[in-house]
Amino acid sequence: MRIGLSGTPGTGKTSVAKYLQKTGYTIVRLNDLAINQGYVDGIDKTRNTKLIDIQKLNRFIRKRYSTKDLVFFEGHMAHLLQSIEKVIILRCHPQKLTKRLQKKGWKTKKIKENIEAETLDIILCEAVELHQKKNIFEIDTTNNTSQEVASIIHTFVKKDFEPTKPYRIGQIDWSEEILKEYP
Repeated sequence: MRIGLSGTPGTGKTSVAKYLQKTGYTIVRLNDLAINQGYVDGIDKTRNTKLIDIQKLNRFIRKRYSTKDLVFFEGHMAHLLQSIEKVIILRCHPQKLTKRLQKKGWKTKKIKENIEAETLDIILCEAVELHQKKNIFEIDTTNNTSQEVASIIHTFVKKDFEPTKPYRIGQIDWSEEILKEYP
């Protein structure tokens, strides 16, 4: 099964993926994969980010990774891959997310852009356009450690991704934060 681990930058994808890997799961870091396979189409100079050819990446994953194997694909673009069977979106309250991104040394403009994306559920909206709702899960990482989030994901796997109310989409709502000034 191909599982996407996605979320706004700073929500904990990389940290959670490290814990999942320590417990024996296969983790593929999408950014590294795209770079290594030559699927970078350019650089967005305004955002200082690489532009990834999602279609090429998607085709490669479909060919290279069997649906019989359990593989987590970690990256903020994981939800954009149609080859992914389940999508786990990590979420974080904008106030805490601001602190996490500031700690990473991000510029104010980039922090604001990502806080806005988190507040408006951008990744969730994009995921719903490509995947069935029953195959999308949301986890609030605001007050959970990466190890606790990895444990929740492990429970998903053990229960064959049976939908449970706390992790169904639509349970997390930061819309009241839209009028607040961050950072």
